[in-house]
Amino acid sequence: MKKIRNIKIGGIQQKIFILVIITIVLVIASYTTVIMYQSDKLTKLVLDTNESQKQSITSISETTMHSILDSNLTHSTQMQAYIDGDIFGDAARVVNIVADYTGKLLSDPEDYPQRAVSLPDKAKNGQISVQVLTEEGVDISDPVISSKLGLIGNLSDLMTAVYADSNVDSCYCALPDGVMLLVDNHSATKFDENGDLIPIPIRQRLWYKGAANTGKLHFTDVTTDIFTGEISIMCSLPVYNDGQLVAVIGADLFLNDIAKTVNSTLHSGSFICIVNQNGHVLFSPQTEGMFSVLPADQAQDLRATDNAQLSGFISDALTQNTGLWLIDVDGEPCYVVGSPIQKVGWAVISIVPKSLADQPAAAMLDQFNAIQSNAADTFGSGMSKAVLTILILVAAVIIITITAAVILSKRIVKPLEAITNRVLSLNEDDLRFNMEDAYRTNDEIEALAESFSMLSGKTLEYISKVEHVTAEKERIGAELSLATRIQADMLPNIYPAFPERPEFDIYASMEPAKEVGGDFYNFFLVDDDHLCVFIADVSGKGVPAALFMMASMIILSNNAQMGKTPAQIMQDTNAAVCANNREEMFVTVWLGILEISTGKLTAANAGHEYPVLKNGDGKFVLLKDKHGFVIGGMDKIRYKEYELQLEPGSKLFVYTDGVPEATNAESQLFGTDRMLDALNSAPDADPKQTLENVRKAVDGFVLDAEQFDDITMVCLEYKGKTDDKITYDNKRRKE
Repeated sequence: MKKIRNIKIGGIQQKIFILVIITIVLVIASYTTVIMYQSDKLTKLVLDTNESQKQSITSISETTMHSILDSNLTHSTQMQAYIDGDIFGDAARVVNIVADYTGKLLSDPEDYPQRAVSLPDKAKNGQISVQVLTEEGVDISDPVISSKLGLIGNLSDLMTAVYADSNVDSCYCALPDGVMLLVDNHSATKFDENGDLIPIPIRQRLWYKGAANTGKLHFTDVTTDIFTGEISIMCSLPVYNDGQLVAVIGADLFLNDIAKTVNSTLHSGSFICIVNQNGHVLFSPQTEGMFSVLPADQAQDLRATDNAQLSGFISDALTQNTGLWLIDVDGEPCYVVGSPIQKVGWAVISIVPKSLADQPAAAMLDQFNAIQSNAADTFGSGMSKAVLTILILVAAVIIITITAAVILSKRIVKPLEAITNRVLSLNEDDLRFNMEDAYRTNDEIEALAESFSMLSGKTLEYISKVEHVTAEKERIGAELSLATRIQADMLPNIYPAFPERPEFDIYASMEPAKEVGGDFYNFFLVDDDHLCVFIADVSGKGVPAALFMMASMIILSNNAQMGKTPAQIMQDTNAAVCANNREEMFVTVWLGILEISTGKLTAANAGHEYPVLKNGDGKFVLLKDKHGFVIGGMDKIRYKEYELQLEPGSKLFVYTDGVPEATNAESQLFGTDRMLDALNSAPDADPKQTLENVRKAVDGFVLDAEQFDDITMVCLEYKGKTDDKITYDNKRRKE
C-alpha cells in the first residue's frame, strides 16, 4: 500500500473513492437508460393496468364483503339463535327444578305437611300469586284431591321463586286428577266476562299430552295462550313415581319480544326471520314473498320448494350452523346464513340481498376511474419537467460527490485505523475499550467506538452476572427439587394403599407440568366403613399454585376426617379458603365418601371434571353429575351431593383437566372420547394398570409436544364385602 499526497493507494481511502466514482457512473447510466425507456412505456403501462386494477378491486371487494358478511352474518345469526335458545333453556331449567321437587313430594308424601292453596283471586291481578285451576266437573273438596292439592301446595314458594327469577310467563304443576297449581301475575284472566272461573281441559292441553306421550321434556308448537291470547310456546316435563305418571310440570313463554325483535331487523332489504321444525316461517318482517308469515294451514314447507338450493339450505339450518350461502330468494340473489335453536328444533335465518353487498365495490370503481383520469393528466405534464430537473441534478451530484469522496474517505479511514488497533490489542486480561479523542468524530464512527466501549463494559458486567446467576440457578434448582419431593410426599404414594382391606383397591398418580404443580388428591379411611377420596385442581401453576394446593388439601382432609357429608365438607372448606384468599385463587374439587359395606358412594362436585364410572361388567361411561361453584370463588356457596351405588367390579375414574386438554403439536386436544377409549381398551384392568393405559394413550397422542397443565388421575375399584365378620362388625359399629 503506497501513499501519494495523503492518498493511500491500495487502502480503504482509495477503495472508497473508486467505489463512489463507479457507483455514480453506474447510477447515472442506469438511471438515464431507465428514464428514457420508462418515459415511453409508462403511460401505456398505466393504461394497460387500469382494467386489471378494476378487476382486482372488484374481486377484492367482493371477497372482502363476502368475508365480512360470512363473519358478521354468521356471528349475528348464531348469537340470535343462542339468545333464543337460552330463553327456551331457561324454561327447561324451571320445569326441571320444579319437577325434581315434585317427585320428592309425591314419592314421600308423609314427609311433608299440607299447605293451603286457593282459587284465583281477581284482586291479586298484577301480583305473583299461586292459584288452583281445575277441569270442568272436578271437585277440589274431594278428600283425595284436596289432600293432593295440600301436598303440592309445598311447591308454592319454589314456583314463586323460579317464576320471579326467570323469563317464563307462568309455571304450573298438573295432576292426572284434572287439577293444577299455577303461578303467574295475571289472575284476572282466569275469569270469563260474567266473572265466573273458567274451567280448563288440563289433560287435553298440548303441553300435558306431549309430556305424557313422550315421557320426556317437551316443547309445544307456537300457539296462543288460553288466558291472555298472547303468542306463546309451552315447555313441559312428566313426573313419574314407580313407573306411573303422577304429575306434569309446565312453563309458558310469551314470544312477543322475539316477534318484535325480528320485525325490527328489516334494513335496506336485509332482515332476520325464524323458521320452525316444519319449515314454516314463524316470525318475519316480510309481508310478502317466500319468507312472509302465513297461517300454519297455508304456510309452505321451505324444505320442499321448487328451489332445491333454498330447500337444502333450510334443512341444514334446522340442524347445524350453515355458514354463508348465496341462493335465489324471490328472484333475487341473496346471501343467507342459518343457525339452529336446538331446544325447539327451529332456526334463525339472516338474509342480505347481494345487490346491497355489491354497492361498496361499485362506489370504489367510480372513485377509481376519477382518480385514474386525474393521475394521467398530472403524469403527462409532470414528466417533461422531471426530465429537465433530473439532468440538472445529475450534473450537480457528480461534482459534489467527487469532492466529498476525497474528503470523507480520508476522514473515515483515520479513526477506523485507531479503533482497529485498539480492538486488536484487547485480550482476556484487558477487555476494557475506553473512548479516546481520536474516536470522537461526531458521526457513525464515534457511535461505533461508543458501541465498542459499551459492549466491553456490558461484557464485563455480563460475565459477572453470569457467575452470579449460575450460582443462584443452582440454589433455586436445589430448592425446587426439594419442593417437588415435599409435594409428592404429601400425597398418598405407597401402594397397595390398604392391603388389609380386600373390599376395594385404589391407585393414583400426579405429574406436574412444572417442577411443582397445582393438582392434588387424597384418600383415607374416615372410619372402618367409610373411605374418603378426593381430587382437585388449583388455578395457576408453579410455586403459588403448589402453596395454595397444600393449604386447600389440608383444609379438605381435616373437614373430611370429622365425619361430615361431602356437601358440608365442600361448604366448610370454601368458607375457610374464602376467609383469607387475597390472591383470589380457586380450586375445583370432586369428593366422594364410599360406604364400604354397602357400596354406596356419596359425592359432591365443585366445578371439577365429570367423573367416569364403570358398573359391573359394563364399560366406562362419563357421569355428567351436578356441578357446584369452585372453592375459593365466592363465599357462602351451598353445595349439593348425590349418590351412586357401586357393585362388585365397579370402577370410578376421576381426573384433572390436564388429561382431556393434553395437546399435540397440531394444537388438537386429547379429549374425553380418547380418554374413554383408553379406559375401555381394558375395562377389567386393576386401578394401577387402568391409569397406565390412560397415560400411555396420552403420551402416544401428544408425543413431544410441550404440556402446560398437570396430569392427575385416581382410580377406585369396589370389590364388595368378602368377610361376614367384617360386615357384622361394621353393622354393630353403626348401631
